[in-house]
Amino acid sequence: MIDVTVENFEAEVIAASMEVPVLVDFWAPWCGPCKSLGPILEKLETEYAGRFKLVKIDSDQEQQIAAMFGIRSIPTCVLLMNGQPVDGFMGAQPEGQVRAFLDKHVPSAEEALAEAEEEAAQEALEDGDTDTALEKLQHAVATDPANDDARFDYVKLLLQLGRVDDAKVAFAPVIAKAATSRKLGALKAWMDAIDFVAKDSMNPATSGGFDARIAANKRDFDARFGRARWLIAHQRWTDAMDELLEILMRDKAWNDEAARKTYVAVLEVIEPPRIKVAEGQIPPEDPVVATYRRRLSSVVLS
Repeated sequence: MIDVTVENFEAEVIAASMEVPVLVDFWAPWCGPCKSLGPILEKLETEYAGRFKLVKIDSDQEQQIAAMFGIRSIPTCVLLMNGQPVDGFMGAQPEGQVRAFLDKHVPSAEEALAEAEEEAAQEALEDGDTDTALEKLQHAVATDPANDDARFDYVKLLLQLGRVDDAKVAFAPVIAKAATSRKLGALKAWMDAIDFVAKDSMNPATSGGFDARIAANKRDFDARFGRARWLIAHQRWTDAMDELLEILMRDKAWNDEAARKTYVAVLEVIEPPRIKVAEGQIPPEDPVVATYRRRLSSVVLS
């Protein structure tokens, strides 16, 4: 619990809420109901173990902040996320109701642990430690099976390491969502490409068969698409997108826009995690992803 004034409001409330939900308790020393609510809030902050941050603002001493939030009576609690108020309640509430209020917005212990594991995995990857990253992501998925972001990163890393069978097992619980999730759909497109290469009758060890067909007929889109999938299976991402662009430049709608959809899937796979930046700033975009997004837009809109 932190006492907030005008001087530290920006750092302790607005900036902090970009990282974790912040519950602001407006109170005053003379307020009887505040004295019963305060200990409940402090107890829950300890129990939730960092899943939300509690700050207290003396509405008598900090009238400027109280006016900014339109406080008319105390105690009043306001929950901020990503710099904005999202919910609140007035008056002293029993512990059960406060807990129910928090649980609507605050991540569960499992979700928080999975997110921490995912962040640790990304740090391990930046250090080149794929074993630790894989372990952290596996734990994140096991802890919070509904965390599709962690599952995406886990399956993606397994595929990058060539552990296709393990990737399919990890992907199986969410395969039905692939049609409606861009991220999960991208993984399915990658695995479909791997399966296509494994089963293709034209020597799967080389793209030469596709090359010969394309040389004979530049509009052999089946061959171009097959070559693009061969390149995807071998993680030659930019070469694959170049081949898909060759289809798009000639026939944007071919095969129910298969080239465009596969191109977008590749962009999803190769885009690195966005780094956190200060409020109001835009995270830098990966130059390769940015270039190929522009190329796609240029072709599709032409």
